[in-house]
Amino acid sequence: MTRLTMLLFSIIATSLMGILIVAALVAGYTTAVPIEIAAGLGFVLGFPVSWMVAKAIA
Repeated sequence: MTRLTMLLFSIIATSLMGILIVAALVAGYTTAVPIEIAAGLGFVLGFPVSWMVAKAIA
């Protein structure tokens, strides 16, 4: 399941990062710090989300 989790992580984390960056930009945060925070949060949230998706698939 670890291999499936890592495979899914590459897709899920990228998607979450993009969604959160767009949400930050729409909210009016146009400086670098909020965008970096949004990207980091998407990266960190990618781990548990990909694990849960892999668990549901396997």
